[in-house]
Amino acid sequence: MYRTDKIYSYYTQYIEHSQAFFYAILIMGDYMISYRPFYTTLKAKDMTEYQLIYKHGFSSYILHRMKHGKAITTKTLDELCCILDCEVADVIEYIRE
Repeated sequence: MYRTDKIYSYYTQYIEHSQAFFYAILIMGDYMISYRPFYTTLKAKDMTEYQLIYKHGFSSYILHRMKHGKAITTKTLDELCCILDCEVADVIEYIRE
C-alpha cells in the first residue's frame, strides 16, 4: 500500500466516524435545517469529503460548518448541487421542532 493510500484510508475512517458524531449532535440539538441528506447524497454519489476538498476545491471550513449545524450561503448550496449533480433537498432538509 502506498503512503497516500494509507492516508486516504485513515481519512475515510475519520469521515465515517465524524458522520456518526454529526448525526448524534443533530439528534440532540435543536436545529431547524439539517445537512443529513448531504451525507446520504455524498455516499450515494460514491464521493468523499476528501474528494470534494482536493478534486473540486471545496472549502474544508464550509464542511466543518455543515458538520456543526452552522449556516451556509445559497452560493455554497448551489456549488454543492452543481458538484454532486443533485437538488437542494438532497443537501438540506427542514426539521420541525
